[in-house]
Amino acid sequence: MATINGTAEQLLTPSEVAARFRVDPKTVTRWANAGKISSIRTLGGHRRFRRSEVEDLLVASGMTPDEGQPDAAAPSR
Repeated sequence: MATINGTAEQLLTPSEVAARFRVDPKTVTRWANAGKISSIRTLGGHRRFRRSEVEDLLVASGMTPDEGQPDAAAPSR
């Protein structure tokens, strides 16, 4: 977790964001390059995305923040 303005902010990988939007991780990278979603770079140069911003974008696109997430109550096979 990153600390932003004294509060802990959970960061997501491009794959985690892609799973929520049901797109390819490369699409998320393209969105970041186009400025549609902001990202933070790790020391190793990897992108991370703020969970709160991703959830806001999901709501704005008509999806719920927990769509695309595995259902915890569903039995695994």
